[in-house]
Amino acid sequence: MIDSRAIVDPRAMLADNVSVGPWTIIGPEVEIGYGTVIASHVVLRGPTQIGVYNKIYPFASVGDDPQDKKYQGEKTALQMGDRNVVREYCTINRGTVQDKGLTRIGHNNLFMIGSHIAHDCVIGNHAILVNHVGLAGHVTVGDYAIIGAYSAVHQFCQIGAHSFIAGASMVRKNVLPYVLVEGGHEARVCGLNKEGLKRSGFGEDVITALRAAYKLIFRKNLTVEQAVEELRPVAADFPQVKLMLDALERSERGIVR
Repeated sequence: MIDSRAIVDPRAMLADNVSVGPWTIIGPEVEIGYGTVIASHVVLRGPTQIGVYNKIYPFASVGDDPQDKKYQGEKTALQMGDRNVVREYCTINRGTVQDKGLTRIGHNNLFMIGSHIAHDCVIGNHAILVNHVGLAGHVTVGDYAIIGAYSAVHQFCQIGAHSFIAGASMVRKNVLPYVLVEGGHEARVCGLNKEGLKRSGFGEDVITALRAAYKLIFRKNLTVEQAVEELRPVAADFPQVKLMLDALERSERGIVR
């Protein structure tokens, strides 16, 4: 399963049924789980842990040094879960000691061609980064979020679960869960991600509650403090609204509106 033209450091740990293509380089302290497929011309550096049944396409760079001038060779790490797809020319960097020293990726994500995940990012599950998305350092992406092609996310921003960000968006503030964001030099919220919620199996009662919460936050000209107080009773009955409320309360950077 390991091509004779690949270079695998003896200190790397590869589980059974791992496939490695020609001219791939796997360095020390790289751990790869069962059934993972590494194509040709991939570079993996450690400390990096990769779970089971992932697929990494040619010319991807996974686990290399962070692009941070403060980085001085400290030992930091990357952790990737299971069943992720990393397409061609993706770059995923390890963490920095200025944060937790760890870049962490969950399960079942799709990172399309040329996308970049910088140091100390945290990606949930079932997220999609379309072609050439760039995440700066310390970005958090929630479950089922979709970020359109050629979008850029500023460092320390949080992208909420089930949100949809259109292509060519410049995201400088936090994106609340469940919202639609239209592209442009300054990203703007343009509605609730209703179609995405329906595809994910959200019931009509939950979508109705989220629609009301959306209108309260974005359409009633309330301050954040006023919106938080009005959302509390609804959040008590709908955990999905509570997720939106929690994201609003902890948004130190402000939110995309």
